[in-house]
Amino acid sequence: MRFEVWAPQADRVTLHCAGATRALERDAERVGWWTGDADAQDGTRYGFAVDDGPVLPDPRSRRQPDGPDGLSAVVDQERYAWLTEWAGRPLPGAVLYELHVGTYTPEGTLDAAAERLDHLAELGITHVELMPLCPFPGRHGWGYEGVSPWAVHEPYGGPEALKRFVDRAHELGLGVVLDVVHNHLGPSGNHLPAFGPYFTDTHQTPWGSALNLDAPGSDEVRAYLVGSALAWLRDYRLDGLRLDAVHALRDTRAVHFLEELSAAVDALADDLGRPLFLIAESDLNDPRLVTPREEGGLGLHAQWNDDFHHALHTALTGEAHGYYADFARAPFAALAKTLTSGYFHDGTYSSFRGRHHGRPLDRTRVSAHRLLGYAQTHDQIGNRAQGDRLSASLSPGLVACAAALTLTGPLTPMLFMGEEWAAGTPWQFFTDHTDPELAEAVRRGRRREFAAHGWAEEDVPDPQDPATRDRSCLDWSEPEEALHARVLAWYRDLIALRRRQPDLSDPDLAAVRVAYDAEARWLALRRGDIRVAVNLAKDTAAIPLGIRHARVLAAWEPVEAPDADGVLSVPGESCVVLTQG
Repeated sequence: MRFEVWAPQADRVTLHCAGATRALERDAERVGWWTGDADAQDGTRYGFAVDDGPVLPDPRSRRQPDGPDGLSAVVDQERYAWLTEWAGRPLPGAVLYELHVGTYTPEGTLDAAAERLDHLAELGITHVELMPLCPFPGRHGWGYEGVSPWAVHEPYGGPEALKRFVDRAHELGLGVVLDVVHNHLGPSGNHLPAFGPYFTDTHQTPWGSALNLDAPGSDEVRAYLVGSALAWLRDYRLDGLRLDAVHALRDTRAVHFLEELSAAVDALADDLGRPLFLIAESDLNDPRLVTPREEGGLGLHAQWNDDFHHALHTALTGEAHGYYADFARAPFAALAKTLTSGYFHDGTYSSFRGRHHGRPLDRTRVSAHRLLGYAQTHDQIGNRAQGDRLSASLSPGLVACAAALTLTGPLTPMLFMGEEWAAGTPWQFFTDHTDPELAEAVRRGRRREFAAHGWAEEDVPDPQDPATRDRSCLDWSEPEEALHARVLAWYRDLIALRRRQPDLSDPDLAAVRVAYDAEARWLALRRGDIRVAVNLAKDTAAIPLGIRHARVLAAWEPVEAPDADGVLSVPGESCVVLTQG
């Protein structure tokens, strides 16, 4: 088997494989690369030593059986026999479901999660978006401090477990999207600097030195990240990738890394003959991100739209701290703007940032499906002091209203696991750092962060306490209980409506119409012949729809059709979907 590694500054590189040692040779065709052959098969352990240093895992390791600091293991990608033929499932028309493998089930494994995929197929989900799977120290964590970005976290089941998960998902008609982190690596178990200039001090990120995307040596670093992305899509038959915090990718080159990545993914889609897509997390509000490359954009296929979340959250809860302040001044107006224009901040002043922010989105060129809308995500729940979901503080009726606006609105909807039955379990920030100093630093930092917002230290869960992760696991007995079952049925009905009614999948943002009364706390959404009315007030609202003949398609509480004057009476904290005629 041929082994190779990029170590441009090394004088010598040694391969340690299956107990044997041999010196690698410089590759005559590729500057900085070292190669050599050794006897190996699937599961064989190996590592590299640079200039007689310690034996380290392969930067392109496909498996780390003993964690990020252990030896790598050879993975024979052809060994797995795929059971399901899969032509792919594109993003337009999708309903996504964000899932964390470690807490989706108490077992916290890919195989256990695969056994629960029937639930998502029955719900009407089209794509499962897995939170990061790359190895990280310890057993449990969110996954955003992973290292070895070509490998699968061993406690989740390793590479073959991911293939079994994807196979089962595809059998049920579900696409699979993976959240990948290209903007930083975790602080523990990161051995890349020993091999070459993977990082640069030219730029800084909130997590330290930036990945080297534009300094000397960056050609190979970019190829490393692009190769990792293509490997996930090709070797594991994934349908798309979610790119974490792309605004933290510091790149001054004429061809931005994201443009290079999107071109490579589109080329792979052509080669494989199935659709592939990239979804960015970005707070830049820059439509160039999702504008095709041939029109001068970066060519990504979609992005998360936090503006919709923030507007909806403030309308529902009244919260006004931090970044919610910009939206809380007029939450119904903010919500109406995101439903019709995509971004709230499109060149407007942001008090949270102390400057103007964003750029207008051209609704004639940008399809609504390129923006993901959601009422809850791992970030928006888990980064609260106690990891409380909307259902912890809102009535079931208001939860139903949030679902109605998310699932009947123009943006591509995404749910966070458990949201569909108003899960009573929190989703808290948890870690399992094996380095005691790092563990204590994270614990102190978390408590210090929330103490600044008035939280008592004892009220902030200890991230390192195993009970914090255990509390965050979904309780799969809840959907059988009356209230949770009612919410679940509501979500199922709304997703089915979105699938059946063409007006609800119309990607034209310019065709969306919104009316609202902020004082009375109601909002009405028009999408073709479909009307959606939500009443966030406790009292019954009289909503002038302007139509006299309408048929109720779904309602949280029973409602009558509009009266002779076209006025619809909606009970307090309730919502309804109607069709004209």
